[in-house]
Amino acid sequence: MLMIFAYVGSIASALFIFITPRVFYLAPILVIVGVTSLGCSFVLLNAFLPLLVAHHVDDARSDSTPDFELESMNLNTSGDEADHQRLARDLERSAHISSRGVGCGYMAAVLVQVFSILILWLFSKTAIQKQHPSLSMRVILLLVGIWWAALTTPTLLWLRERPGPPLPLQEKDASSTRPSRLRTFLFFTSFSLCSFWRTLLRAISLRQTVIFLCAWFLLSDAVATIAGTAVLFARTELHMDTIAIALLSITSIGSGIVGAFAWPRVQRRFLLQPKTVLLCCIAGMEIIPLYGLLGFIPLIKKLGFIGLQQAWEIYPIAVVHGIVMGGISSYARSVYAPLIPEGSEAAFFALYAVTDKGSSAFGPVLVGWIVDHAGSIRPAFIFLAVLVVLPAPLLWWLDVGKGRDQARALAEREGGGRGMYQRVGEE
Repeated sequence: MLMIFAYVGSIASALFIFITPRVFYLAPILVIVGVTSLGCSFVLLNAFLPLLVAHHVDDARSDSTPDFELESMNLNTSGDEADHQRLARDLERSAHISSRGVGCGYMAAVLVQVFSILILWLFSKTAIQKQHPSLSMRVILLLVGIWWAALTTPTLLWLRERPGPPLPLQEKDASSTRPSRLRTFLFFTSFSLCSFWRTLLRAISLRQTVIFLCAWFLLSDAVATIAGTAVLFARTELHMDTIAIALLSITSIGSGIVGAFAWPRVQRRFLLQPKTVLLCCIAGMEIIPLYGLLGFIPLIKKLGFIGLQQAWEIYPIAVVHGIVMGGISSYARSVYAPLIPEGSEAAFFALYAVTDKGSSAFGPVLVGWIVDHAGSIRPAFIFLAVLVVLPAPLLWWLDVGKGRDQARALAEREGGGRGMYQRVGEE
């Protein structure tokens, strides 16, 4: 499924090369297919994270013995202490794997955007740009599709199949030997909706999981709203052109690489819990709207800079945004992973993705309402400053250890007392 969605999404992106003003109505269809494929790819990719953590072997240890077997040999600690140590190690491994994945993804994104800016610059020097204004963007989308398909190939070659129960089989009609395509589509659509509803009910029964998902709903909304507002502010208030905004994106993503690799070092250096790192990232994200609000102070306003009054000021803010996003992208998944019942990773990460994407409309709608009534984007920084801090109390109350125990108890009740990772290890 991961490979199918990846290749379908890459093809949808590449097909933009054929989108001209005469067939513009096909563009929204390709956007829907591409974005849906990207979202599904992330759900399926994230579902591998808990399994990779469970079977991760440190370099200093045996190359053939899984970590859960080595940890079971620890006879010198009490049960609670050993369980606490296992949780700490699992969280550290999860953050390490997630951070490296996010860092590699950011590096790939930077390379693609550098190529994109180069393409925009080259087209701007030719007469083709005036005759076909959209051609440069279509070539970039073709490049994105090729890049996506090419770098998915190592997954096809080397990533192992993820264990799990097979999809259910539908019953055949007595009058036919093969169900119709419509009936097959309706069957699996019904199965998907019912599965999502069951996952939602299971998640509601896990209090700590609900607390995290509520916090993630607010945090992802704040992140999406700040990103969108920043681009709108750069275009309308700071009058930045397309290449300048592309450089802004590269600055943010490049800083995300630093953040993805730096936050695990900060965590180890100061012995921080993963949820504490997330709280630090929220504090860092709060700097962005607060800095924008400095532009309201009359004394600073007279200076003509500080408070996002000049275009160059937004680049240091992009650095802060990138470093913070590197931490949020890495640690949100690693904090959530222990809160999932074993064997239900794909379903619960689908709920994670729905929570993420489902929240992305609320903040921009309110920002749009504020801009319409105020006539300027800057007053929206007040709303953003409040929105960013809303998930902090929920993360503060989150107890990852208790959440893991609740998830484990639910998995044992539903699976006969043996977790998926234990069964896979025995096999």
